[in-house]
Amino acid sequence: AAELKDEQLYSQGHERPKGDFCPICTLPIPLPVDKHSGLNVCCMKRICNGCDVAAKLGGMNDCVFCRTPFPKIDDDIPATIQKRVSKKDPLAIALGEKYCHFRAKILAMIQTRVAKKDHEAINFLGEKYSHGSLGLQRDMRRAVHLWEEAAELGSIEALCHLGVAFHEGEAVQRDKAKGDGFFERAAMQGHVESRFKLG
Repeated sequence: AAELKDEQLYSQGHERPKGDFCPICTLPIPLPVDKHSGLNVCCMKRICNGCDVAAKLGGMNDCVFCRTPFPKIDDDIPATIQKRVSKKDPLAIALGEKYCHFRAKILAMIQTRVAKKDHEAINFLGEKYSHGSLGLQRDMRRAVHLWEEAAELGSIEALCHLGVAFHEGEAVQRDKAKGDGFFERAAMQGHVESRFKLG
């Protein structure tokens, strides 16, 4: 039975999933995908760095895929704000409010996609809860719940996150066998990191 399971596991999942290809140039995004691309929260499409740079050089500052305008803010503001707000700097307080408004816009874009049962958006929101980013309180139980929902809807990435959660016992009872099951399901669909985690 174990040999049959291994044969099934290693005979499937050799093709990379659709999300590992840039929808603009249609080329596979180099591994690790997160380092060589960015996820646009407006349409939940992963765009390779090459297409993103080409669009910016061409003067486009909106989403390359769906043309939705991005909220504008300087990436270095959060660290600067924290230092200056503690000194009661009125400009820093105003910038802090602007940054909170920016995060709220990003979160609203994600939640719009979540309401439409977009499995990538649900998985992404789970990631934000697991790290406590975008102004959300870190909540691993909520993250696991979102990943379960995303996995049911077809998110391969969510299967990998669930595998990690069960392996490490984060917000769930530690169960390496169940974690391996999630890794296997993702690996059979072409998820590279899950196949790596299986050994």
